[in-house]
Amino acid sequence: MSTAPTPPKKPSVRSLACPNCGGTVQIRGMGRTLSVVCIQCLSVLDATTPGLQILQKFQAKERFRPLIPLGTRGTMRGDPYEAIGFQVREMVVEGIPYQWNEYLLFNPFKGFRYLTEYNGHWNDAITVHTLPAEGTSGGRRVAVLLGETYKHYQSYQATTIFVMGEFPWKVQVGETAQCHDFIHPPRILSLEASGKENVWSVAEYTPGESVWSHFKLPGSPPATEGVFPNQPSPHTGAPVKAWGRFALWFLILLLIQLVWAIAHSSKTVFSQKYSFTQHTGQSENSFVTDVFDVGGRVSNLEVELSTDLSNNWAFFQLALINSQTGHAYDFSRQVSYYSGRDSDGAWSEGRKKDTVVLSSIPAGRYYLRVEPELDTERARVVANSVRYQIKVTRDVTTYGFFFIGCLLLLIPPVIITIRSMAFETQRWSESDYAGSSSDDS
Repeated sequence: MSTAPTPPKKPSVRSLACPNCGGTVQIRGMGRTLSVVCIQCLSVLDATTPGLQILQKFQAKERFRPLIPLGTRGTMRGDPYEAIGFQVREMVVEGIPYQWNEYLLFNPFKGFRYLTEYNGHWNDAITVHTLPAEGTSGGRRVAVLLGETYKHYQSYQATTIFVMGEFPWKVQVGETAQCHDFIHPPRILSLEASGKENVWSVAEYTPGESVWSHFKLPGSPPATEGVFPNQPSPHTGAPVKAWGRFALWFLILLLIQLVWAIAHSSKTVFSQKYSFTQHTGQSENSFVTDVFDVGGRVSNLEVELSTDLSNNWAFFQLALINSQTGHAYDFSRQVSYYSGRDSDGAWSEGRKKDTVVLSSIPAGRYYLRVEPELDTERARVVANSVRYQIKVTRDVTTYGFFFIGCLLLLIPPVIITIRSMAFETQRWSESDYAGSSSDDS
């Protein structure tokens, strides 16, 4: 008859007296704990010796209070863990100290994991037993772990300035490590080099609300400040989706414009060539064209003026007049064209032709009253003349609403892209590559 396997026995907590102050020191990590810090006097004790030999005594300038009290139990990744160690570490950049907190969590069957916190940003970290492959990409260091490429973010020296609880290494206040961080949001890969030992760890960004929920902590987590290196962007994927929606609506708008263009006949109803010479003192130079028919439904009319101007300008006062009702549509156009050559080469300015579109013109018989005018000052020196053509086209395709629609469609994806780029710029603003242009943003 077979019997069920006996589950492993959970190790019990061992309580000893601190040899310095006599206070109670609890050891939860059992055989894995190498050093423990007395909460009362902050003496660093050797947990491997029967009498807890004192390794270090330190006087903290500031006694830090952990947000997760030691002894607090919670769940991480579905497994129970207990907070058994707490340390504060510091890096100095351009004379400015930056401090962050690290919590050591212990499960007798799963081992250790860490929670780090800086300015309200939390990360769940574990030691990596697979050595990442280091290399370069785009002139920057990268590290590849399990198929993911992590980009180098910064290198710095971390100094331990406060410790409390127990640790699976010989912890000491003042110990330093050279650190290198590589990011692949929402994960960060870190290398700590201390002496001859190199330790890799990988951490995943964890919202403070999740930490509070996992450990059932009272109140609310501290508010976040700034953007953390591996903090997931709230805009991840948003620019791609926004530009995808823009492409879809642009195609719909383009299709509507094509249907609109096919529906318009663009029929020329009048075309005639004229010439005009400006004489000094000339006051009346208007004339009327032949009558032409505008048939069909109410539609627009395009009036096009094409000239042979060269280094001159011409002004046209026009009126489209219904010969049956006498109703007139007055409008004017100015055409100018100048060209030449200077030290920078050939240049030109203006155009020799111009158009105007009159909207909602009903069917009927029309003629144009035309009053051309040229530069009167130039007429005093040389013969000032122009040859031009007037062409009237009914029911032409216009593109104003199409371009306005495109501009309106561009607003959302442009705003979303700018916000995404701003977030990435802020992410890299504290890195070793702050201010440099890269594909990271």
